Amino acid sequence: MSQLKQRIMKIRKQLDELGLMLPGGISEQWYTCSKKGCRCMDAKNPSKHGPYHQLSYRIAGKSSTMIVKRKDLAEARKLIKNYGRFKELNKELLTAHVALVRGEGFQQDEFLSK
Repeated sequence: MSQLKQRIMKIRKQLDELGLMLPGGISEQWYTCSKKGCRCMDAKNPSKHGPYHQLSYRIAGKSSTMIVKRKDLAEARKLIKNYGRFKELNKELLTAHVALVRGEGFQQDEFLSK
């Protein structure tokens, strides 16, 4: 097996091992509830509620968000990191596929379907 095909198999294995992933980024949010007499509405020293952590992401052109509980922050950041690695590996895989087709031709169906 050529070095290029071995590289493709290695990248595929790394992709398989990534596990769960999430796109996007996490931001800290602070809110006012607007309830009369609440600390967040104090005229002299307002104290907003928070922080709340929000994951913002975009999939297929649609933006969305979700609240991430404080206890889940570390795991959410890990899943975001996994998504970054996923994008890197996909770029490497596509580059290797192009090099394979350029070097060995279009008839790679048997190898690529494994």
